[in-house]
Amino acid sequence: MDIVYSVNRVSIRLTEERWEHIVNNKPYMESYRDTVLEAVEQPTWILRGYAGSLVAVLALARQTYLHVVYKEVHQDDGFIITAFIARKYNRKMMIWTRNF
Repeated sequence: MDIVYSVNRVSIRLTEERWEHIVNNKPYMESYRDTVLEAVEQPTWILRGYAGSLVAVLALARQTYLHVVYKEVHQDDGFIITAFIARKYNRKMMIWTRNF
């Protein structure tokens, strides 16, 4: 299990079960484990997700964005739900942006 800290300073867990779920459903994600953790700690943007989740978005390249869906359950605990790469992100759902 890996633990990183979100921009809200909440510890976010990536369990082996969740990682296997991500890789089984999206085999191309296998080499992105460290990048998934980096996205939670140092995202480019954070989007409002569904059912109280957050989406950390990390710009990888032009029109290539890693999305990591996670939930902050308490002030000191949270977990990663899933992750995927997409060609765009929903700017209307943006709630936080990194200061460049």
